[in-house]
Amino acid sequence: MENNIQKQENSLFEQISSLIEQARQHIVTAVNVAEVYTKFHIGQYIVENKQEGKYKAQYGKQILQNLSNRLTERFGEGWSYPNLRKIRQFYLTYSNSINSVYQIKDKNDKQCLSNSETNTTTPTFTLSWSHYLILMRIENVDARNFYEIESIQQQWSVRQLSRQIGSSLYERLALSRNKEEIMRLAQEGQTIEKPSDVIKNPITLEFLGLKSDISFSETKLENAIIDKMQQFLLELGKGFLFEARQKRFTFDEQHFYVDLVFYNRLLQCYVLIDLKTDKLAHQDLGQMQMYVNYYDRYVKQDFEKPTIGILLCEEKNDALVELTLPKDANIYASAYQLYLPDKNTLQQKLKEWIEEFEEQKLQKKLARNLVL
Repeated sequence: MENNIQKQENSLFEQISSLIEQARQHIVTAVNVAEVYTKFHIGQYIVENKQEGKYKAQYGKQILQNLSNRLTERFGEGWSYPNLRKIRQFYLTYSNSINSVYQIKDKNDKQCLSNSETNTTTPTFTLSWSHYLILMRIENVDARNFYEIESIQQQWSVRQLSRQIGSSLYERLALSRNKEEIMRLAQEGQTIEKPSDVIKNPITLEFLGLKSDISFSETKLENAIIDKMQQFLLELGKGFLFEARQKRFTFDEQHFYVDLVFYNRLLQCYVLIDLKTDKLAHQDLGQMQMYVNYYDRYVKQDFEKPTIGILLCEEKNDALVELTLPKDANIYASAYQLYLPDKNTLQQKLKEWIEEFEEQKLQKKLARNLVL
């Protein structure tokens, strides 16, 4: 009798506790979002006040300083002059993204309105103010949209968002894709529809703490990844679940070991990863082909998609992969690096790549017109 009463009491306690925790989370989320909308409209008031006053930059600075003093006196900390500048920048950044009447022309302040029209459209905000403080520093609108979408969909913390921006995730994904698919990154985030969508070059493993100028074994690399599995899953991307390390299977009375076995729930397939600290060789590709074949024939179920094989190596060799494997092999070589990539280099490379693609499209269009 007492056991039943205790069980009922425990059940009631857990149900109520869960409800309270959910309510608290909703309150925190609502407060965070309300803060963002409030600051967006504060920025709007500041910008429109300057627009209508047509005062010089030094007077605008004085007004913001006075406003900061008065707001701090009434509402406490958080309304310093630098913070008001950030709030103003936030409004200009996100009003620019939805209304083309806002232009950046002021040489002194570098941000102002081009005319007196009022923006009546308010963007939809779902992240915290801390997220937007990071996002609005991204000048490339496409990249900013991508990181905002991914932050919402993947529920990135501020720290995770900072890491993904620092690792140039947008540029690495864009350079790993067909040029016609790049715009989807800014509109939809990272879409996982086919095996190549999970590939990025390079894979950045700076969080492992290994030195790039010191040689180490594949076992040490594997151990470091296992120790930092949460960060590694974040780097791999959407939908990855870790299953096993050194997964053994036996065929023809021989034992074989796959370094790392994952499952991607979005693609509904196994993903096998082999680690290579030496130069990629054709034997490595043949071995991975055997691993993939085994999983396709003896492990995967009928409803699941073909297995993906990834050779994670210090230097990838696309020509060797293409020459060694058939086109439909579903096996990829991906380079890893133990330091954050140079963002400026990747951005320049992506810019040149897109310009080249647009030039090719223009030439094809002109050629079709000549034929007609």
